[in-house]
Amino acid sequence: MTTMTGAAIGEHEIAAFQALHKRVGDAVETALRGKREVVDLVLVAMFAGGHVLLEDVPGTGKTTLARAVAGALGGLSRRVQFTPDLLPSDVTGTSVYDPKSGQVGFRPGPVFANVVLADEINRAAAKTQSALLEVMEERTVTVDGVAHAVPDPFLVVATQNPIDLDGTYRLPEAQLDRFMLRTSIGYPELVHELDVLRPGSGAGRIGTVPTVTNPHQVAECARRLATLHVADPILRYITELGTATRADDRLRLGASTRGLRALVRCVQVYAASHGRHFAVPSDVQRLCGPVLAHRLVLTREAQLAGATTTEVLAEITARVEVPRPTPQ
Repeated sequence: MTTMTGAAIGEHEIAAFQALHKRVGDAVETALRGKREVVDLVLVAMFAGGHVLLEDVPGTGKTTLARAVAGALGGLSRRVQFTPDLLPSDVTGTSVYDPKSGQVGFRPGPVFANVVLADEINRAAAKTQSALLEVMEERTVTVDGVAHAVPDPFLVVATQNPIDLDGTYRLPEAQLDRFMLRTSIGYPELVHELDVLRPGSGAGRIGTVPTVTNPHQVAECARRLATLHVADPILRYITELGTATRADDRLRLGASTRGLRALVRCVQVYAASHGRHFAVPSDVQRLCGPVLAHRLVLTREAQLAGATTTEVLAEITARVEVPRPTPQ
């Protein structure tokens, strides 16, 4: 993507990004087949500078997806298996004394990578969860008063299982808000599951994922996509959706301003991935659930009635008036 610092993103840049987005998605699909919508959502978060929470049952490919994205990116990737005895320094790094030099130096933890897979994040204690979430927000690790920046781009793909909750530590709502979007993979369709099971097919093998880009190109794309045009009617539409969640009687916590800002960033990337240099209402409707649903909190009465934040958000989206913006 051609660099045009300070100028709005051009149509030729949009075309270049659309082609890049497709190449990365195709590369990831060599390991995780039949889940292109999920792959595209993860790529939206990556190019928007955010992080992803994958919530699904075991064995559906959460780890494979994260490692495949890292393989296509060509950057440094690390995996952290979260357990109850994991310490914050095991994630972020710590100061270590070097007997040869007689000096204390910083030993980076696994968060110093372009793609970090935080496996089963809800199995670690709250202090360790907070250490990771702080790095996600600040993009730096501070040890002994010295700030150490993590690589750019920096994508955390955290996984958690909605079952087998013994010995787990639920992520607080305020910390869930740190994730740009939440999604799930689900079980594969029959034809794709047969392909995975077929001996010698190569499906699901991380080694088959081709490297189609590099961290510098991804970081540059993210900076340029932040200039993509979002018309005032679209911004007003997003604001009205957020206001509606805060006024809904079934929700005791509506969408935060940070959540709405994340939605705008995701809309910019999503529009560009479809070859447009402007956003439309359908972009907002497609991304509203993955970006906002995990940030909402139901009232106790709504929980007892069997409601979910996804369902409530879908009803709100259906009743908020859709604007008719004129592309500029």
